[in-house]
Amino acid sequence: MGNTPDVMICGAGAAGLTLAIELARRGVAFRLLEQREQPFHGSRGKGIQPRSQEIFEDMGIVERLFAAGGPYPVSRSHRADGSSTDAIVLEGAPATPAEPYRQPLMVPQFLTEAVMRERLAELGHHVEFGHAVVGFEQDGDSVSVHLATPSGEQTVRARYLIGADGGRSFVRQALDIGFPGRTLGVRAVVADIDLRGLPRDAWHTFNADDMARRISLCPLMGTALFQLQAPVPLEGEVDLSVDGLAAMVRERTGRADLTVEDVSWASAYVMNARLADRYRVGRVFLVGDAAHTHPPTGGQGLNTSAQDAYNLGWKLASVLQGAPAALLETYEEERRPIAASMLGLATRLLDDAQRGDNRRGREVQQLDLGYRESTLSLPGALREGCIRPGDRAPDAPLLGAGGQPVRLFEVFRGTHWTLLGYATDRATGPVRSGLQVHVIGPAGDLHDTDLHVEKAYGMAPGEWVLIRPDGYVAAVVDANGIDSLAKHLDAYSP
Repeated sequence: MGNTPDVMICGAGAAGLTLAIELARRGVAFRLLEQREQPFHGSRGKGIQPRSQEIFEDMGIVERLFAAGGPYPVSRSHRADGSSTDAIVLEGAPATPAEPYRQPLMVPQFLTEAVMRERLAELGHHVEFGHAVVGFEQDGDSVSVHLATPSGEQTVRARYLIGADGGRSFVRQALDIGFPGRTLGVRAVVADIDLRGLPRDAWHTFNADDMARRISLCPLMGTALFQLQAPVPLEGEVDLSVDGLAAMVRERTGRADLTVEDVSWASAYVMNARLADRYRVGRVFLVGDAAHTHPPTGGQGLNTSAQDAYNLGWKLASVLQGAPAALLETYEEERRPIAASMLGLATRLLDDAQRGDNRRGREVQQLDLGYRESTLSLPGALREGCIRPGDRAPDAPLLGAGGQPVRLFEVFRGTHWTLLGYATDRATGPVRSGLQVHVIGPAGDLHDTDLHVEKAYGMAPGEWVLIRPDGYVAAVVDANGIDSLAKHLDAYSP
């Protein structure tokens, strides 16, 4: 990787790893720095939502994540008299041609990050542990980044610095970016424990309607552990030892037969909802928890963080490869409103949870998030009830002209832009580097035999749909709009 990278990434959690993979896929020189001496070993984020499953498919790791984790169990609420009731908490739905992932996946954060590090290694890169960013200065051309490393201090010049260094972000604080919001008046313990005496077929909750005594014990898929979650008083020490957590489990469950054998990770934290005033100052960007912090309700955190990095990664690479610098201005424009609405959602779900209502619906799956207001979305004729620029590009099963089945997501997979023509002449579409053109129709290379594309996209014969590298629609035009589509590509691609 050398000492003259284009990008320095500070923080190797889910956001930093996603960004690193996206840059590695595109041949960008970077260094991924983590001040910890070794990987994070806790389960703080454990839910991978359907939209994240789609981006992880593009990154080449979704099957590994399914192998590493498992489905969410039912929620079992225990009563004082020993009886219990089961309920579905996370309302998944059957997969459809347009939405191939509709169930949340549980993977403890340490396993998710391990899968990502393995993918990064396949791409020829690794995390530099024990490397802390301790200062930086920037000018119009580069950022000088000062590092504390096991072999002493270093200064490295790079084109860009990315702060993926969490809620207490050094990078954000050094930029003096405001982080307004509020403390939500809830302090909680989260811990990964070796617990004996409870079946692993359910997410167990005791005293659901008593915040002072509530405790949840969730089997962590892919491990032999349970995740303990429990509100605790805002003030005072919390005993996170084996004995301390064992006493909490016995007292709150009323079950003397439950034993805590070991604690592999534990944390007591106060819930906050905060959003950075800016995501960028010059050549320095914030992603993930460095830009937004929120309660864990609804399983939005790791997902939003990874999708920040997925949005920024292709844009950084494009600009480094010659795209207009204006492309980078769309990162904050697109992602900050998403985080603002996610903070509202997570906070509302926390309020619901405090009243004992833990149900989650489609709103947590992130499939309906999009960028219709973005300058990257080419305005066009209003398409009521149809796909519009800024929307997530749906999947669809097709047949290739040779008769083999192919999914649209397979057509999109990779680092390119995709142009889909519907029952049109391939020769009328633009030809350029970084753009893959496909025509759907009897004379095209893809056949919509079951009309799934027609149904999902609402395309009329002669129309073209431009798909961004991150799987969102950038433009929908008819034959008369090809020139405007080509100009739009010129403005935002190398």
